[in-house]
Amino acid sequence: MIVTTAMLMDNLKDYKAPANKIARMVENKEIVPIVRGLYETDPDTAGHLLAASIYAPSYLSFDYALSYHDLIPEAVYNYTSATYDKKKKKMYTNHFGTYLFRDIPKKAYPNGISLVHEGSYSFLIATAEKAICDKIYTLSPVSSQKSIVELLFENLRIDKAEFDVLDHEKMIQYAKLYQTTNHKLLIKLLRRKYVRSV
Repeated sequence: MIVTTAMLMDNLKDYKAPANKIARMVENKEIVPIVRGLYETDPDTAGHLLAASIYAPSYLSFDYALSYHDLIPEAVYNYTSATYDKKKKKMYTNHFGTYLFRDIPKKAYPNGISLVHEGSYSFLIATAEKAICDKIYTLSPVSSQKSIVELLFENLRIDKAEFDVLDHEKMIQYAKLYQTTNHKLLIKLLRRKYVRSV
């Protein structure tokens, strides 16, 4: 369970020095620091469940979401999340892992996010279609249809069979919100090969 310093101080108000008690609880591993002012009571909690509590608003995306949706073959050990209007990348490391946060356009941010329940926790993660759009936003622009195909299926190693069964109309809707060369080329690819009627 995630607890705040304020919650702990309230629970420990009968102690003469509650702050010292909190410090001892950390030493004894009764609570584990997540970021300043935030703790987890279970040291075995999966790291992805804590990402949104570290830096908000945010949702899991980029490489972590691509791996989560079985779009790439690699296991991803960092928790990568999308934010907006933060202006610079952020990184946090704690007992549960390394957390990376980076901006996407504000207009694109609220679309294509799923709320997933896992035990007593819940977390936000990009849909497969949105994770692809978020990821190519972080990459240098390519210049042609051939290049966007290479970017997706060779550089990023996105599984073509998995890509083929995604909701391509939704991906086009999301891609329109970024206004980058990569997204314009992605839209052309999707219209040419997958959704001729759009």
